[in-house]
Amino acid sequence: MYDWVDFFHTRRLGEHADFTCALFDGDFTKTLDQAQRDKHEWVLKEINFKPKHHVLDIGCGWGPMLQAIRKRGGTGVGLTLSSAQTRYCQRKGLNVQLLDYKKADQKKLGKFDGVVSIGAFEHFCSIEEYKAGKQDQIYREFFDFCADIIPSGGRLFLQTMTWGKRVLDPDELTPDAPPDSPEGILYRLTKFYPGSWLPSGLAQMQKAAGHRFKFISSKNGRLDYIETLNRWGQSTRNLYTLKNFFPSLGKAISLIPRYVTDKDFRVQVSSIKHNDQQQCFKQEIMSHERMFFEKK
Repeated sequence: MYDWVDFFHTRRLGEHADFTCALFDGDFTKTLDQAQRDKHEWVLKEINFKPKHHVLDIGCGWGPMLQAIRKRGGTGVGLTLSSAQTRYCQRKGLNVQLLDYKKADQKKLGKFDGVVSIGAFEHFCSIEEYKAGKQDQIYREFFDFCADIIPSGGRLFLQTMTWGKRVLDPDELTPDAPPDSPEGILYRLTKFYPGSWLPSGLAQMQKAAGHRFKFISSKNGRLDYIETLNRWGQSTRNLYTLKNFFPSLGKAISLIPRYVTDKDFRVQVSSIKHNDQQQCFKQEIMSHERMFFEKK
């Protein structure tokens, strides 16, 4: 999904486009760019970042956090599963590897002063793994991985979507579900984010981290995510500027054969048209947590 979204997202939001929730923190007079910069500043402050620090970004996207680290005199390494994101970041001089953290050789990666993971955690457990009862184990292993590469007192920032009022039954997410029901909305989103199942909430992540990390704080971001999605929708007009119109039109035309032949791709497009992700937060089908942990 990210490999085709990449083209449009970076053109509507600019270089190092941040594809995750911004930090408005109740002040919706901020521009989107300012709210994203405020997020970067807040994260770096709370992980006790200092110049020359070395930070790992798990699920680095198009490199906004790595860029913030570089501007402040640090060095960062990013991991992503998207080849398009990897190429994009490397062209910008960022140290990004096409690598699943679960398969990373810790000796080759080296040690870090801190770890951030912004918007990737919700993809770490699949529906199949959830149904097999492996979710808690996957989360414990993630926290183990992070703890093994930072010193005692080192900090981890974790930002992720979570389930909202209830955890849905994955077997009920079918194309036959009413289109505007939570099950219908989530069915479309499972095609947009295949292989992803959310954590149940803050308590599950605190428990998974508890054997290696001390929980510091969390700030719920559900309302901020609604506003971020509103701003992304408004930024779509940037695709119609003289600079972006013809490249965007050409890319859209190139996707027509895929739309015709790929049913899942058609569902992805339908999900965008339905504003499914925004509806998830508005209806509290999903929530959102931004957490800091400190290694014991």
